[in-house]
Amino acid sequence: MNLMGSLQQLGRSLMLPTMILPVAAILLWLGALPWQEIHMSQFGEILLFCGNTIFTFLPMIFAVGVALGLTESAGIAGMSALIGHLMFIQATRHYLGAEFHLGVPGGILIGLIAAILFHRCKNIQLPESIQFFGGPRMVPLLMGLAIFILSLITIEVGPYMEKFMEWLSTAIIGLGGFGTFVNGVIHRLLVPSGLHHVFNNFFWFQLGAFEKPSGELVFGDLPRYFAGDPNAGAYMAGLYPIMMFALPAIALAIIQEAREDLKPKIRATFMTAALASFLTGVTEPIEFAFLFVAPYLFVIHALLSGLSMWIAYALNIHHGFSYSAGAIDYIINFHLSHNGWMLIPIGIAYGLLYYFLFRWAIRRFRIPTPGREEGSKLEEWAGDIPYRSPLILQSLGGKDNIKNIEACITRLRLTLTNDRLMDIAALKHLGAAGVIRLGGGNVQVVFGTYSELIREEIKKLMRKDIQQVLFNAPMQGQMIPLEEVPDQIFSGKLVGNGVAFMPEKGELVAPVAGKIIILYPSLHAIGIETDEGLEVLLHIGIDTAQLQGKWFTAFIKEGDRVEVGQLLVKFNLQKVKKNCKSLATPMLITNVDKVKSWSFAPYKAVKKGQASVMSVVMKEPSIKGGNAHG
Repeated sequence: MNLMGSLQQLGRSLMLPTMILPVAAILLWLGALPWQEIHMSQFGEILLFCGNTIFTFLPMIFAVGVALGLTESAGIAGMSALIGHLMFIQATRHYLGAEFHLGVPGGILIGLIAAILFHRCKNIQLPESIQFFGGPRMVPLLMGLAIFILSLITIEVGPYMEKFMEWLSTAIIGLGGFGTFVNGVIHRLLVPSGLHHVFNNFFWFQLGAFEKPSGELVFGDLPRYFAGDPNAGAYMAGLYPIMMFALPAIALAIIQEAREDLKPKIRATFMTAALASFLTGVTEPIEFAFLFVAPYLFVIHALLSGLSMWIAYALNIHHGFSYSAGAIDYIINFHLSHNGWMLIPIGIAYGLLYYFLFRWAIRRFRIPTPGREEGSKLEEWAGDIPYRSPLILQSLGGKDNIKNIEACITRLRLTLTNDRLMDIAALKHLGAAGVIRLGGGNVQVVFGTYSELIREEIKKLMRKDIQQVLFNAPMQGQMIPLEEVPDQIFSGKLVGNGVAFMPEKGELVAPVAGKIIILYPSLHAIGIETDEGLEVLLHIGIDTAQLQGKWFTAFIKEGDRVEVGQLLVKFNLQKVKKNCKSLATPMLITNVDKVKSWSFAPYKAVKKGQASVMSVVMKEPSIKGGNAHG
């Protein structure tokens, strides 16, 4: 795995321990309520104690979380990280004093060591007499040795490390508002790659120090904020106007600039995305709607995000969050803020600026955002996930092409054997807002908040030994349900089951590999038998047999072997359209008794040869034979 791939995996693993932080924020918010007014002071104190405990043990939580995140939740790796962190903390405190603290970065380092040892040891076989200690059971043993060495090194160089971290923190904080601007710009630019989690970790969990009344030191902008440091929150406050106002304003601009016939659908999709950004700070579904079609707008967005951070710093606004800068965190953590109310008017101003800027840019530069000619599609399709997942898997190159698949909040994170086997057009057709190649086979596919559900379905498919046949689009045009074909024989599924297409060009290509078993003399219909024994009928138009082959040219003959995407027939689109009932072209499986289940892609525009428009799972390994009928 290359460096970008390793950072991608680390970024995902850092999300796991941060998921506990909202629990701490809620406990501290509840604890700050006036419980003494109802003679329940102790209840409030317990709430505060429990919330603060999470921050006290945050380095340990990160150690375990990173180890689990990098080993697909291997319990022995998590346990080794826990033991390793306890050993390390006790050793360094004993020899360097209780004030020495590597904080969250130290926890991350220990989690990384546990994960590396797990991957190096999980397949090791020892002689039978001592095999009990082989494989993953070697990890705790080697972890003890590794932590011993790490402790020795830290005890020797710890004071110098501490001085360096103090110098670095002082230097960055000394940059003042400009430092927050740079932080905001880099943070936003790294969002598409998912590496912003790695970048933010230093600022949120290590930068700066604050001594609590108890004498305990806490590090990082986020823990310091929740510990009551009046100077904390500088690297978080400026994100609120962006996530609560600016991104929803972009969603509104996209809705307003959509075509009238598509506005209802786009409105439903982007109002949901806007609400998610406003409430929870999940921004990717909106950002990916314009990132790939107008990257220069994304750069402007990043600069404006940095400016928001600088404005908040200049106005002495301090506000923080446990998860992200959405309205939920804004309200829950408002009691700890300073000048937090000022974020609302700033946010409203930002919302207006973004709304008019994006409406002008979309119209002026004809940016193909969703709802316009060729915009990427984002929509509600949770119920379709089990049916689309086989098609998504095939678009990724099949299960043999996937080395590793994980998911964070809005995207699949994959390591592929060959990322060139991935069909990006098909993935976007299936609902992906964007695809990011990071090199070395490391890929991210943005599916929004459905990503985790998609990952689970794909994992299930990869574990199953099923016989699956996948179909590409046989022509360029609009894919439609079979029921919309204006012929009862096809729409009633009397011939077979499948889908249909309204062609935009007069070319028909093979949707599957197989043998040509029928080529009608009128050249309007072709039968293909797949290697699995499925009989596939392609029927160009309705009532086209009467044309007797006029305006049709075949490039194959019966008995030929064809491959996916191979040209079968060309026809004069305009002449055929004028002289037939309809151009609707069914693609059917006629021997439906061999099919166990069906999956269909969304009924949208497709390109000729586009992968994964339909897939079927076979009942049993098939015996070839039989003919297609038309």
